[in-house]
Amino acid sequence: MAESPIQIERDNPPGLIVISPLGDVDMSCSPVLRATLRDEQSSRPRRLIVNLTRVGYMDSSGLATLVEAMRTAKRNGTAMILCGMNDKVRAIFEIARLHQFFTIVDGLDQARQT
Repeated sequence: MAESPIQIERDNPPGLIVISPLGDVDMSCSPVLRATLRDEQSSRPRRLIVNLTRVGYMDSSGLATLVEAMRTAKRNGTAMILCGMNDKVRAIFEIARLHQFFTIVDGLDQARQT
């Protein structure tokens, strides 16, 4: 069996889910991230944090995955927060003008308090 192209850490303190992908989020990896987000959102958490601290690059498939997760979060009444973006990933969000639609904070501690 082939190893997953991306690792994803999960942390589930009460009422909160933190998803932390490790590696680039591109067309080969975004299906794994999408499946993880769908699985975690099925429990309808109060807050969902996507920690992008260890994501070096994200392409349009990664953006689409997060947009889909945001739509699901809104439908479920879940607050979705993105944190830890490096300059390259943040620039992709800004070019696509998606930074206006997501709650984006600098770090995980700030996301936990948002």
